[in-house]
Amino acid sequence: MPDPSTYRPAPGTIPEAPGVYRFRDPAGRVIYVGKAKSLRSRLNSYFADLWSLHARTQQMVTTAGSVDWVTVGTEVEALQLEFSWIKEFDPRFNVKYRDDKSYPFLAVTLDEEFPRLQVMRGAKRKGVRYFGPYSHAWAIRETLDLLLRVFPARTCSAGVFKRAAQIGRPCLLGDIGKCSAPCVGRVSADQHRAIVDEFCDFMAGRTDQFLKRVEREMLRASEELEFELAARLRDDLVALRRALEKQTVVLGDGTDADIVAFAEDPLEAAVQVFHVRGGRIRGQRGWVVEKVEDLSAGDLVHHFCTQMYGEEHGETDVPRELLVPALPDDADALTDWLSQHRGSRVDLRVPQRGDKKSLMETVARNAAEVLQRHKMRRSGDLTTRNKALEEIAGALGMDSVPLRIECFDVSQIQGTDVVASMVVFEDGLERKSEYRRFIIRGNPDGSGMDDLAAMSEVMRRRFARFKAAPVEPEADELPGIDPLTGKPRRFAYPPQLIVVDGGQPQVNATAAVLAEMGVTDVALCGLAKRLEEVWLPADDFPVILPRTSEALYLLQRVRDEAHRFAITFHRQRRSKRMTESALDEVAGLGEVRRKALLRHFGSLKRIAEATREEIAEVPGIGLRTAESVLAALRSPETGKSAGR
Repeated sequence: MPDPSTYRPAPGTIPEAPGVYRFRDPAGRVIYVGKAKSLRSRLNSYFADLWSLHARTQQMVTTAGSVDWVTVGTEVEALQLEFSWIKEFDPRFNVKYRDDKSYPFLAVTLDEEFPRLQVMRGAKRKGVRYFGPYSHAWAIRETLDLLLRVFPARTCSAGVFKRAAQIGRPCLLGDIGKCSAPCVGRVSADQHRAIVDEFCDFMAGRTDQFLKRVEREMLRASEELEFELAARLRDDLVALRRALEKQTVVLGDGTDADIVAFAEDPLEAAVQVFHVRGGRIRGQRGWVVEKVEDLSAGDLVHHFCTQMYGEEHGETDVPRELLVPALPDDADALTDWLSQHRGSRVDLRVPQRGDKKSLMETVARNAAEVLQRHKMRRSGDLTTRNKALEEIAGALGMDSVPLRIECFDVSQIQGTDVVASMVVFEDGLERKSEYRRFIIRGNPDGSGMDDLAAMSEVMRRRFARFKAAPVEPEADELPGIDPLTGKPRRFAYPPQLIVVDGGQPQVNATAAVLAEMGVTDVALCGLAKRLEEVWLPADDFPVILPRTSEALYLLQRVRDEAHRFAITFHRQRRSKRMTESALDEVAGLGEVRRKALLRHFGSLKRIAEATREEIAEVPGIGLRTAESVLAALRSPETGKSAGR
């Protein structure tokens, strides 16, 4: 365990200017990033007596092996640099506002000729307008189902839309009046966009005017004795009001605001945020985070704002008001930084009275309940993971628990499209950013590649980069870090344990490669599927773990994840090869035109069934090339595959 005094900067060398600092472990990996108004005051606090530090801070400073810093001119610059470093290095000890899922949004693809309403997760993209986030996808679908009778906009995928246009018949939604069917020309592109614009206005909160307009049209239709139209408008009005009941007005001033509240204990904190748009609650999100040090409510607000709104467009849009339980020390700098991201002034404040104070109390109660439920569930998770790692270390005769486990698997069908996967578990949890995929190059003599040879190649390639790193880095360099880019080298960090999917042959082949490359400080085992036996190198008999063992359960999860990752990659490559193999034989048909053909017709079967003139309609395809395509697809050798 590193002693903080061994890497403490010399007295007087730490500047008093504002800046951002990084703690690194002995391998050079960044484990914590922070910012400070005075670097000297902040960093000196980490090198106090260990007994006086927060439990997580003790763990961090004893895990670290060095510290460095960069000075900046203003606190806003420090905020920007801190955010970029956290995103780049993903330090394990920083507070991370993330959960195990991405929340769904109601998205409107305004960048398409016929905009589509759909459920969308993940990163936002330009040209799409988002409403939400919602807690569940079914909440979006319920709202859409109510509103489509009033705003019959397109909700189908590009393939369904194109197929309906080709056959000249709309889908079921078009027949029952929940889509205006622009695919068959019932409305023009301008008319359809007008429907979508009205939908966006309604979702943005401009509802009263629209409700009054529908009510006036209903009364006018009734006066003119158009009772069928009046009845339809009445049903539309009921649907709109039912949709609005799901989004009760909570702020009478109709403002856009995010209300944030925390519930915490010495080691963890639960955060809840309510997204209010146009005075109505549009969505809610929550996380539970680990505290690396004794963080105040203001510190939690600082971390929340920089991570929640730090992306180019923000994970959610930066609201006009941000209501928080306490202001951080850098409130002015944080407000300026948020205002830069929004493009206009952001009001960061603590509500004192009225509706906003009452809503803050509601959010705080939600956070307290989430933390209570999490602690009941999390206590079991932490204990179970630690127990599993300790059992693995004991069963394999390791000196310490394997904090980093790498598992490898090979996937192939009779020696074709041979690929392999590497998955990484750290502290018993997946670290998907470290996953790697390998395309097996094969033997130089062209002979077949079996699983043992493929596994040997993967091991050589995985440890070649690690062994290539200089054993003795320069004085100003850190091990595992590329001095040119400042980023970790690929495969720079060795695991404590390697798991291979297989039994004694796979384990012995892997052990031979490790011995050949001089890797002696990494434990190795294999997990055979037949009886879930654990094999060790050079042992004639396997280690049998109890069926109820947490160690066996963790090894199974690692092995199954590697298998899933390898199978997925193998299917992708096989599908691409089978799809394009027949067209590869056509002389003069490059990759761009092959993709254009497949995009236009959808499959090789439809291309083979098309006429020469229909194929020639694809941009870049002439009659002569069309004849060659048909000849290749209809030949006896390829006819069977083209028909699949």
